[in-house]
Amino acid sequence: MIKQETISKHVLWATIDRPEARNALNFQTIDDLEAIVQQLENDSEIRLFILSGSGSKSFVAGGDLKEFHTVTEKQKAIDLSHRMQDLLNRIECLPCWTLAFINGDAYGGGIELMLAFDFILSAKHSKFGFTQGRFFLTPGWGGLTRLIEKAGRSKALEWQGMAKVISAEVLLDERLLNAILDKTEVLSWAEHLLHNNRDFIRTLKNNTLVNSEVRYQKMRAEIEPFAELWIHESHTSRVEKFIKKNSLETNSRNPDD
Repeated sequence: MIKQETISKHVLWATIDRPEARNALNFQTIDDLEAIVQQLENDSEIRLFILSGSGSKSFVAGGDLKEFHTVTEKQKAIDLSHRMQDLLNRIECLPCWTLAFINGDAYGGGIELMLAFDFILSAKHSKFGFTQGRFFLTPGWGGLTRLIEKAGRSKALEWQGMAKVISAEVLLDERLLNAILDKTEVLSWAEHLLHNNRDFIRTLKNNTLVNSEVRYQKMRAEIEPFAELWIHESHTSRVEKFIKKNSLETNSRNPDD
């Protein structure tokens, strides 16, 4: 579920509202995000789109493994990856500014999602987990291509290969973040982005966005290996172990926690 708040006629703020699942993306959330993107493509008044997660613990904890674990065939994994790549490409190409506010921890697909935004701001306490490797996966939503563009090949290989969890301060130093600030400061940071209309925004973005066929093919090349690993026993067994562990932890919690 995604909640929308119209801040002004020029600003739309959407919040992924699944705190019980650490705001992980499930099929309903993907549907909601696709609908919002279509709205943004057609609403000529919106100049800034902000996306965050609910609460302060998680931005997006990747894909919802419990739901996505129902995808057991390679072709269905390919279809899901195609769908997510198309969605993130649409976000990247929106004729308005896009800003991801990382209000809490971002993992896996949550990082792939944020990398499609023009600007990334983060709360100081947020952690960034390049942890697909813990589940025997590589990025499959175009995130590896975008990460290499932003951080360089060696850093991308280090973070993904070691499944590193990194602080906001490190990502700021590596220039993946625009700023570290509180949620209350986001609109002030973005204020000057609203001075020009979408004709200006579209033109500036189009003149700076790398939209080559080679880049497109690099992203598409992530899909087949991702799908092969998705159906591999090493992936499915690790996901099952993770789901079982989470279920045991949930059942053992005090109801008042």
